[in-house]
Amino acid sequence: MDSQPPANGSSPSTTIRDLVPLYSSYLWNRVASLLPTSNSIFPGKFSNLYRQTFTKKRHISFPLPLPSDFPCSSTNISADTSRIYVVLEEIMADVLSNLHDIQKSLEFWQSRAEDSNARKAYFMIFERGPVAFVDESTKLVRKSLSEDSAMQHLCQSSSSHMFDRMRVLMELRSSLASFLAQLYVELDKRGEELLKNPEKSLPSLLAVIDRLFSNLEASFSHLHAARESDSSIDGSYSMPLVFDRLPEVNEEGSQWTDCELTDAINLVHKNLEKLNSYLSVMVGKHRKPRRMTLYWVRYTCGAIGLSVFSIWLLRHSSLMGSSDIENWMHDAKEATVSFFSDHVEQPLLAIRDELFDTFRKRHKGVMEAEEVQLTQDSLHRMLRNFCEQATPKKVSDNATDQEMLEVVMHRYEKELVHPIHNLFSGELVRGMLIQVQKLKLDIETAMLELEQILRANEINFAILAALPAFFLSLGMLSLLRTWLKQDSKAQGRGRIARIHRRLLVVEIEKRIMQYQSYIEQGRDKDAETVFGLLIYSLERLYRVVETPAKTSGEWDLVKQDLIELGRPQQQTTYKLTVTQRLVTVYDCLLPSLKRQ
Repeated sequence: MDSQPPANGSSPSTTIRDLVPLYSSYLWNRVASLLPTSNSIFPGKFSNLYRQTFTKKRHISFPLPLPSDFPCSSTNISADTSRIYVVLEEIMADVLSNLHDIQKSLEFWQSRAEDSNARKAYFMIFERGPVAFVDESTKLVRKSLSEDSAMQHLCQSSSSHMFDRMRVLMELRSSLASFLAQLYVELDKRGEELLKNPEKSLPSLLAVIDRLFSNLEASFSHLHAARESDSSIDGSYSMPLVFDRLPEVNEEGSQWTDCELTDAINLVHKNLEKLNSYLSVMVGKHRKPRRMTLYWVRYTCGAIGLSVFSIWLLRHSSLMGSSDIENWMHDAKEATVSFFSDHVEQPLLAIRDELFDTFRKRHKGVMEAEEVQLTQDSLHRMLRNFCEQATPKKVSDNATDQEMLEVVMHRYEKELVHPIHNLFSGELVRGMLIQVQKLKLDIETAMLELEQILRANEINFAILAALPAFFLSLGMLSLLRTWLKQDSKAQGRGRIARIHRRLLVVEIEKRIMQYQSYIEQGRDKDAETVFGLLIYSLERLYRVVETPAKTSGEWDLVKQDLIELGRPQQQTTYKLTVTQRLVTVYDCLLPSLKRQ
């Protein structure tokens, strides 16, 4: 092909000079898109690629409003019938998945919009990535030097940033919920017809799906027209969504050819991929910041600390000729063995000996009862002999030691009147020796009682020594129990998971009542949106309650009740009765015993 001269008489060198900054700008934008900022859609593109690659492997959890055995029970089953059933499942799964992404981001922005001005300012500076940190810090410094209301301007910018994303996400949610509600209602109407004569029903169903995609396109076009001028997000609405259309010929005919059915199903697949790509970009620009972006300051500090620790560890390792790490490991091993021996092994052995050996196999104590009895008998004889010699009358055989000790003390007081004389020729020495014997008996008696107390409390001392190991084991068991129960959000078997599942039932009940209120007010469009959100809530509960309900053997009944809640023609009073039954009858949705 012959080369054409440049337009407007421009030379090739001029064209090259124009292309250099163009491609430089392009490369810079591509590199900047990789940085973790709140507006980055680069991860969303990977998410969309993953979705398109694995969409055939993922199936919807909440069942379609079709006969339970469709399409297997149909007598005129064909490959196209099976394909359209798979397409319907993919549409429902993708719409519900996108609704879930939008709902999570919307809840995040709503919670941040309710924070204080200081918290909003912190978010704008420190929780939107390093690029936003530099930009907002620069703007704040500049405005602080030129104006007095720099913080007020930052708070207003934060509020605008959050509310703009909330508005877009709410409109996206409303459009998808209406699309989901319309599709669900149409499938509920055409279920029996699809079961009886699928070949004649498929063309009209495909035409309805095409019309629903057209309505969704119009809704998104209205979103572009309404928000394009006042959006604070650059480039948010520069890519309008345009779906392909079914050919008008034979659209309402009695029966399509196999080629027409195949082309129509492929077109639905293509439109679904366009929808996923569009939502990936739109939700990616308005979604909540990713965890890496929100906590980039913490991760940066952690990375710096880990680097410093690695350098310090390297300096003390054998690679640098140091034996510090080996010595620390040896000391830690010895400390662990000593702790196990002092607080686990020895206390357990002591408890075992105390429980099984009692007092029979103990070592001999400091004082025995026989020794005390010998000292007491000796004191008794000394008192009797003294009383018989010191008093003229005979001592009674039933006299107690206390009575005889009173006689001794009375004589001892008399002897003390002339202590020096009585020390050599009186009874003063005998009285003093008797008192020493009495003191010895009291001391031995006290020692015997003290030893019995210590022996009786040996098991208590052993238990006290084992308490540190007991509390450590209790903490490890608690962590293991939490990990096994997976007690997080609505998925799990613990108390927190039960609370979240019950809150989902409350959310379903509120949307049922809100739907009925809109119907009575004649607000059909709002009622349609709420019904789509009701299906989304039912799908979430259906997904998280399946495993615990199967464990408790209640899954068949719970599943049937959830399906009844999603039927469009079911009475509101009956639906409210079903929600009450869910939270009062089924064990998988009951509160834990601690909360009853």
